[in-house]
Amino acid sequence: TSGIVSAIGRSGLSRDKYENFIQTDAPINPGNSGGALINSKGELVGINTAIIAPGGGNVGIGFAVPTNMARAVMDQLIRHGEVRRGRIGVAIQDITPDIAKALALPTRHGALVSKVEPGSPAEKAGLRPGDAIIELNGRPLRDGNDLRNKVGLLERGSKVTLTIIRKGERKKVTVRVGKIARKVLAGDAAIPQLAGVKITEIPASHPRKGEVKGVLVAEVETGSPAWRLGLRSGDIILSVNQRKVNSVEEFEQAAKATGGVLALEILRGDTTLFLILR
Repeated sequence: TSGIVSAIGRSGLSRDKYENFIQTDAPINPGNSGGALINSKGELVGINTAIIAPGGGNVGIGFAVPTNMARAVMDQLIRHGEVRRGRIGVAIQDITPDIAKALALPTRHGALVSKVEPGSPAEKAGLRPGDAIIELNGRPLRDGNDLRNKVGLLERGSKVTLTIIRKGERKKVTVRVGKIARKVLAGDAAIPQLAGVKITEIPASHPRKGEVKGVLVAEVETGSPAWRLGLRSGDIILSVNQRKVNSVEEFEQAAKATGGVLALEILRGDTTLFLILR
């Protein structure tokens, strides 16, 4: 091998949506993950992450996380103890040749907005379905994955300038970066008494969505402590120790602040009841 970089910005290697790999034929073998990818000047350019290994060993197809992405993640871990990914609240797709032709777009680079979440930073900034986002802070975007990666590493509360094409007209839109709402919480991540429980936001398809505020019990493992005390899948938790909860994050914060005893206000069908978990 010669350590040649054959591609940058590689994605689609796993279910993880935040991918931006350097592809190289430098020898990377099982157990090398976390090692340094260094250029001919001795400069660190990436962190070795994965290989394609049909026979279990190196075949000259390796992948590394670029140092700029690794540094951004490291900085957040140092400051916050976790990675706090940014979001603007849009669903996006790549701009294919057919899409570019149908919408008379001058470029195939960037991402097409297919949906704007109600109340999201994107909606507040005026983004619409059908907008083609081609630049972020003046820098061209390769595709939807490139946009997702760059927004994900931005600080929450910061402002970003997007260059869009709407009906053939080039515009600039300023969006304030928000946070990604957690979709599912494993109960024991909040408190041991909730082991075997999964908590989610109330989905848009739920018949009580918009009618009640709370979080949904998506799953309760049979025989778990919460199950034995009466918690059931489909229950809507309205409050924890008289503290209203309208999101998974609010539920987690309230549960952690209880000191070990939870008084859950539950909506089950049309009946409201309290359950005590110790």
